[in-house]
Amino acid sequence: MFGLPLARAFTLSRPRFWLYELGTFALGVIMALSIYHDTNWWLVGFFALYFLFPANLLIYGINDVYDYETDLRNPKKQGYEDVLAPALHTPVLRLVLWTSVPFVLVALVLSKAALLAFMAFLFFAIYYSMPPVRAKARPVFDSLFSAGHYVATGVFGYFVAGASGDVLLPVVAGMLWAMAMHAYSAVPDIKADSEAGVPTIATFLGARRTIMVCLLAYAAAGLIGYLYLDWWALLLSLPYLVLMVRSLWCDEVALLRLYTYFPYLNALVGMVIFLLVLSDKLYG
Repeated sequence: MFGLPLARAFTLSRPRFWLYELGTFALGVIMALSIYHDTNWWLVGFFALYFLFPANLLIYGINDVYDYETDLRNPKKQGYEDVLAPALHTPVLRLVLWTSVPFVLVALVLSKAALLAFMAFLFFAIYYSMPPVRAKARPVFDSLFSAGHYVATGVFGYFVAGASGDVLLPVVAGMLWAMAMHAYSAVPDIKADSEAGVPTIATFLGARRTIMVCLLAYAAAGLIGYLYLDWWALLLSLPYLVLMVRSLWCDEVALLRLYTYFPYLNALVGMVIFLLVLSDKLYG
């Protein structure tokens, strides 16, 4: 496939993280549902396919191409993940392009709000890793861009399902949550990023201060979420607050071990939020 084995393309897209994008998209769709919206389910299903394999290949494929020098020094890439060989860089970028083009063409005929959200996803996802922006190597902007593409996915799902209206507060809560998720994920990479000369929010603030920022961001997101999910939002914030507090007292090895459970926590909490919103739309 474009000079890249299908199995390699699959693993490169990080299947364990697929729920991040697909779940965010689905949450946006569910938030849009009501008897007043005529949802085109064929269109929703079409873009759900994008936020499975192609979107994740775009995010992580571009990341692995432009993070090659850093990845060589990163212990997280030794076993938990791997390093993308330079010979595969061009095939990966080619595959990213061709798996995204059909969805971009369809997005061009959507509403202006949906199109802008989709373009925002592409902008944040691509230029998080790719020059000339390469936000990943710009402290604070790295977390903003990482959060931006997740939140843009949810906003896109909301508008592609036929909704309209103000989404400011949910966007703020989502940005805080996703920025904390990114910043926490950057902490195990501090040593590798520092050796490779790649500044990130974690190398800039240091491990403990980064984790403290994550703690505050999760708490703030939970408080905003209270306006929409009542006490459930505070309850779902609690595991993250506990994880952040526990992480403050971990050494490098223990922190990496904790981090390996992080995707499972995100998937579980995301599923609960999805079911709560769905229940509210169906029975609320």
